[in-house]
Amino acid sequence: MTRYFADQPRDFLTVATPGAGKTTFALSVAAELLARRVIDRVTIVTPTDHLKTQWAKAAERAGIPIDPTYSAGKGKISKEFLGIAVTYAGVAVNPLAMRIRTERFRTLVILDEVHHAGDALSWGEGIREAFDPAARRLALTGTPFRSDINPIPFVRYAPGPDGVPQSVADYTYGYSEALADHVVRPVLFMAYSGEMSWRTSAGDEISARLGEPLTKDMNQHALRTALDPQGSWMPSVLEAADKRLSEVRRHVPDAGGLVIATDQESARAYAKILRQLTGTLPAVVVSDEKLASKKIDKFADSDDRWMVAVRMVSEGVDVPRLAVGVWATTTSTPLFFAQAVGRFVRARRRGETASVFLPSVPNLLTLAAELELQRDHVLKRRVRDDGDIFAAENDLLAQANAEQGASDDLLGSFEALGSTANFDRVLYDGGEFGHAGEVTVGSDEEMDFLGIPGLLDHDQVRDLLHSRQSERAKKQKSALAARSAEAKTVTESIDNYSTHEQLAVLRRELNGLVAAWYHRTGQSHGITHSALRKSCGGPAAAVATAEQLHARINTIRDWAVKKTS
Repeated sequence: MTRYFADQPRDFLTVATPGAGKTTFALSVAAELLARRVIDRVTIVTPTDHLKTQWAKAAERAGIPIDPTYSAGKGKISKEFLGIAVTYAGVAVNPLAMRIRTERFRTLVILDEVHHAGDALSWGEGIREAFDPAARRLALTGTPFRSDINPIPFVRYAPGPDGVPQSVADYTYGYSEALADHVVRPVLFMAYSGEMSWRTSAGDEISARLGEPLTKDMNQHALRTALDPQGSWMPSVLEAADKRLSEVRRHVPDAGGLVIATDQESARAYAKILRQLTGTLPAVVVSDEKLASKKIDKFADSDDRWMVAVRMVSEGVDVPRLAVGVWATTTSTPLFFAQAVGRFVRARRRGETASVFLPSVPNLLTLAAELELQRDHVLKRRVRDDGDIFAAENDLLAQANAEQGASDDLLGSFEALGSTANFDRVLYDGGEFGHAGEVTVGSDEEMDFLGIPGLLDHDQVRDLLHSRQSERAKKQKSALAARSAEAKTVTESIDNYSTHEQLAVLRRELNGLVAAWYHRTGQSHGITHSALRKSCGGPAAAVATAEQLHARINTIRDWAVKKTS
């Protein structure tokens, strides 16, 4: 506010983390400008219809009556209103009508989540044409800017270190600053891995561990297998998230949870799983439904536990009591990730924490670790000279070539066969705390992390995670010692046998375990023996040493424990 009224700019871009108070700031500026008679009217532009109503309610509380039902070309509005709320798409339909209205009055235009003005070329052109005559323009965004070749209207650009134009904000307030000021909640990312199995379009059955280095299409298949409601991964993660929500509600009684789904079918399946866990069917909100906004408002005003949403978690959807989230969508762009996580960070009182459960896939883990980084809008092309008129086309061509691959066509042609879940790690404050997928779902070790109190300061959360990590290391050391003692006992029990008798006993034990593994998994004996040799080293079992056989026996026992979990 101080900077804005000191400079009195016509255009002002504010980049602030979700939950920092951009709406309050913008309406305070509007009220002051109206009081000073610098402007006569206010026009608010939002990405969605839901946000038009939300802005109108907030403006009413600030003493600025806004009409959220206005559409371009409608003409006059009631004299009781001091402004209107429209969407970017609505402006693009008839920018000339909006321009005429803007010219008639000294207008302040508030561009909420202004990066949406670059969603389509027609949107950007429409915004520029409609609001070029505006007396003042206030642009707001709370998420990382996109990276494309469409300049956002009324945003200044300057060459970056590599010569590529980047957006320049007039005021920036990031997540790390807001966290230090106790304006937002600290976010714990609870990552879950597990074994995934699927069948390709060629009929091949593939198994992989979620989070391991995989090709692009295998990563997608593994993620989609994990999110399949018919498997075991999603029910296990939803159960863990519900336990976490129960723990948070001990300290924050009205805390709510949100599952972010990919499509309607999956959303309704997740809702059924949650009903089995909680006894109550959660609200399912889909952007295509007319009553979507009312469902969100109803949930926000209640103390219900869960809501499942599809494409209704974008910027500005305001449900302050959301404290636990489950990432159950294949969308994983930086922009969408920041929008979704922004739904959980708004703090109502000091000490509230947020938890987001997500699959252990590399791109999501990277985004979680980089939550505090600031990003600008990069135009994605190096400035060579003023006459470089083909730069934009070349950039689009390079992007198309980079994203094209033979395997991409097969992403829709696969069948999920099954999945299991394991607790992997917690990502917090730039660090990782956990056990590399070794912890079984439902175990006491998992509860060490799910049971973190719902009211803790930023530093207290970090100290507690370090403490839990240390306790886990001690337990691992004790378990390793016990396992070594057990192996020593087995070795001593056959020491009285001759060498060939010892080897025969060990081979029989190994073959018995391999057979049991076959009955449990259906994996052939030969493949299992090969996997054990690959894992432990050494020749075939018939000529392996006692030490090598012991190693394979211990390894397959470990597999059996993980499979049971």
